[in-house]
Parts: sequence; C-alpha cells; structure tokens
Amino acid sequence: MNKMISRLGAVMTILAIGLTLSACGYNTIPTLEEQAKARWADVQNQYQRRADLIPNLVATVQGYAAQEKNVLTAVIEARAKATQVKVDASQLTDPEKLKAFQDAQNQLSGALGRLLAISENYPDLKSNANFLALQSQLEGTENRIAVARRDYIEAVRAYNTALRTFPTVIWAKTAFSGNKPMAEFTATEGAEKPPQVKF
Repeated sequence: MNKMISRLGAVMTILAIGLTLSACGYNTIPTLEEQAKARWADVQNQYQRRADLIPNLVATVQGYAAQEKNVLTAVIEARAKATQVKVDASQLTDPEKLKAFQDAQNQLSGALGRLLAISENYPDLKSNANFLALQSQLEGTENRIAVARRDYIEAVRAYNTALRTFPTVIWAKTAFSGNKPMAEFTATEGAEKPPQVKF
C-alpha cells in the first residue's frame, strides 16, 4: 500500500512538473519570433510581386508614351534600387536596415504613382487592355502589401511584447537573452499631412 501511494505521489509530481513547464511560456518567444519572420517573408513576397509587374507596365506605357522618358527611367531606377535593398530575417532587429528597405520601396511607390498619373494624358493607353490588366494587378498587389505589412507589424508587436512581459520576460532574460526586439515599419514621412486637392 505504501509503495502504491509513493508511486502515485511520484506520478502526480511528474504531472505537476510537466504542466508547470508547459504553461510557463518557454515556447512563446521562439514561436512568436518564427511567426514574425514568416510575416516578413510575406512582406518580401508581395514587394517582389510588385517588382515583377513593373517591367511589363513600363513596356506597355513606353509603347504609348515614349516622350515620358524621364518618368519611365525613374521607375526603372527606383525598381532596381528597391530590389537591391534586401533585409533577411536575421536583420529584422536592425531599425536602420528596415528603414533603408522601406525608403527604397517608398521611392518606387512614388515613381509608380507618377507613371500611373501620366496615363491620364494618353487616352489610347488608358483604354489598352494590357495596361488596364497590369494596373489592376498592381492595385491588387498594393493591397496585398498593405495587408502583409499589417500582419508583420502585429506579429512583431506580439513578439516584442513577449520579450517585456511576465512570465516570458524571465525566459527573455535567461534562455533567450540574445533575442532583441524586432523593428517595425514606420509611417512614411509626410503621411501625417492630408493630401492637397486642387481643382
């Protein structure tokens, strides 16, 4: 009888230790880190999708608006710069790297905006089926970029919060002491001002 009680006590102790460790939050930090990295991969994927659409868009516009060489050149140069700035998952804790990536993408967005604006001057271009399809794909991609960025920001917020809150802060200071907070996207400079509308 005593042997059975001692075995039952040992089993209960092992169960208690197992439950305590499973609820302690040890796995939270690596899980959230991997989720943030996966969301970053989604962001990169959507920006790459946009970069892949640009050569076709430029070629289509070039056929109709060859005299807009400066705008076309600006788009090509901005695309080249945007695709050269790379941030892999190991660099997500460096705000300067993320800012350089974001600045290059913002430059490309501005150049694309100017390219799409010149289409207003060319009715034949505006009615071209290929141009309309590319413009639609580009708009869809911009929406996907916004969603991917939002998801990344949320994943980073959860990860950074886990590094600073109890009980995961205990693991952040001990077992994961090398983990640093990840950088987030920031608002584009001038985004706080409403756009001016002129008639």
